[in-house]
Amino acid sequence: MKAIEEVVEQIGLYPIEAYDFVQRGLQYTVQTIHGDVKDPTANRHINGRDLSEGLREFALMQWGRLARAVLRRWNITRTDDFGRIVFALVESGYMTKTEEDTSEDFRNVYDFSTLEEEYQIGWVI
Repeated sequence: MKAIEEVVEQIGLYPIEAYDFVQRGLQYTVQTIHGDVKDPTANRHINGRDLSEGLREFALMQWGRLARAVLRRWNITRTDDFGRIVFALVESGYMTKTEEDTSEDFRNVYDFSTLEEEYQIGWVI
């Protein structure tokens, strides 16, 4: 397995923070979709579309209305960028995929100009 710094340098498009974000966002998305699965052999797979949506939600939780600005600073401007990061992590052994998974699963899942549309500021009284 390559060091994550080697993966970042080899791809050259995204900083290490972007890879960390995608890995943490994957954990968040798996937890959101599959919950607390106790069986270690249980299938906890998610597809590219679900991961893209999960990463949107995770970004909004992290940064609110600044989510798009943070992602843009890391050169992430389309869901295709998530796919490039994911497949770099797959090829380096940090993530796994099924035979059906392709980078096309991440193509145009949503328009980043709409990233914050669902964001609501929560008020607790």
